[in-house]
Amino acid sequence: MIDIPVSALELLAVDTATPALDVAGVIDVAQGLQRSGYRRVWYAEHHASAHMIAFPPAVVAARVASATTDIRVGTGGVLAVNHAPLALAEQFAALTAFFPGRIDLGVGRGPGTYDKETVRALRQGRDPATDDEYEANLAELLRLASEHPVAAEPWLLASSPNGAAVAARLGLPMAFAHHLRPQNTPESVERYRREFRPSRWSDTPRLMLSVAAFCAEDEAHAAYLARPLEFLRARIAGGQTEVPIPDPATAASYEFTPDENAAAVASREHVAQGTPDQVRARLTEMAGRFGADELIVWSMIVDAKDRARSYELIMQS
Repeated sequence: MIDIPVSALELLAVDTATPALDVAGVIDVAQGLQRSGYRRVWYAEHHASAHMIAFPPAVVAARVASATTDIRVGTGGVLAVNHAPLALAEQFAALTAFFPGRIDLGVGRGPGTYDKETVRALRQGRDPATDDEYEANLAELLRLASEHPVAAEPWLLASSPNGAAVAARLGLPMAFAHHLRPQNTPESVERYRREFRPSRWSDTPRLMLSVAAFCAEDEAHAAYLARPLEFLRARIAGGQTEVPIPDPATAASYEFTPDENAAAVASREHVAQGTPDQVRARLTEMAGRFGADELIVWSMIVDAKDRARSYELIMQS
């Protein structure tokens, strides 16, 4: 077993063989996570994506919390630049009223899309948010959230040293996107700990490390499940940010170019992949290397049964 808490990050992806999100599967996965002993399940905000569903995370969190009993439920994250702080504060006050002690408010910086027109639509025609606007919105959200007797637990999502500095300055627990920007992890974690200021939210630095993980009974099947992510990352490395995710069978038969193959191979260095023992060992190594207090694993497996099984195997004793 892994000796620190483990949570799950759900990005609600779709592939070329699945035209719509398996809503029932989302609930099944969450209930399986609860049975397996995961501490939290988080849902992320995306818009106008070729491979991610635009499901408002607060709405998903409400539905999942109503279908579970013990696991914490939250956002990883809701994006502060897309919403009025008062609206977010009211949403999470309602969630904590319905599910006291179980709601997490994970907040992120980005717009959740690469599409410029969608960014403008989300912001009612305004230009993309500046860092100053983001930090002002975040501070106001935290102020409003603190007024409620049972507040959602806030976490700041970060993927860069600058984001880590904001988490440190505000005294917030930090969820770092190692699965997204592993090259930034060492400097960001060091800066977060060095600059952390205690707050009403946390007396000491608290680090949750996000890691991509694919677990199966054998290495070959784990590699098969991971192949769509390798395809996606290879295309992104080549400058194609919005491409559909192929289903695993299509991805397995796709022949990478030399550059794509190099990108795929490089990405494996930062992924926990293989049998349960191999994945647990890899996750334990990553957590130890960065001194993580908690892990949050992301399994970009579209099929809900396969995704649930991957999560289950990771936590098997």
